[in-house]
Amino acid sequence: MSRFVVFDVETPNAMNHRMSAIGITVIENGEIVDEFYSLVNRETHFDSFNVQLTGISEKSVRNAPTFPELWTAIEPILSTGLLVAHNAVFDLGVLKKCLRDYGIEWKPYVRYICTVQMGRVVLPGMSHKLNVLCDYYGIHLNHHHAASDSHACAKILLHYLHDGTDIRNHIRTYSFGKEKTNSNKERRSSLHDISDGRKR
Repeated sequence: MSRFVVFDVETPNAMNHRMSAIGITVIENGEIVDEFYSLVNRETHFDSFNVQLTGISEKSVRNAPTFPELWTAIEPILSTGLLVAHNAVFDLGVLKKCLRDYGIEWKPYVRYICTVQMGRVVLPGMSHKLNVLCDYYGIHLNHHHAASDSHACAKILLHYLHDGTDIRNHIRTYSFGKEKTNSNKERRSSLHDISDGRKR
């Protein structure tokens, strides 16, 4: 596997069933080769906490694409590599709810890596909050901005890979057929089984 699609989403409220922004950073052959960012018209309410955290408000997304409009742009990117996120089950869960609520069919499952879970093995004994890891590695971070968060997560993954981490020990499966990741379905996967994550 030489292509990773690192992504991060921001949400408008505590329900975490819509996106207000998404950032995507693509790694290929050990280098960042592409980046994508968009605000998202969430078509639901904002909580004041989320506005304060992300700086994204109703006014910010007024002219942004809705999720179905955005999906035509991001699906070809998300489908081309192994998905990666920091605390990945959260980001995958938001994506799953958006797909479900808008009636969009994608894959029944995806293979992914969580850099929080990976980091707990690679760097035991320290906090694995994104800002803490960025301080540790000297990575610039505008925290809770989806483009910056996805870029930082990609940089952290590259550090882990450059240090010789075997990703095969950290690949998991996330099901889009159920509300939550089924722990019985989360399993280690060989590179042979990944088939580079392309859409069937």
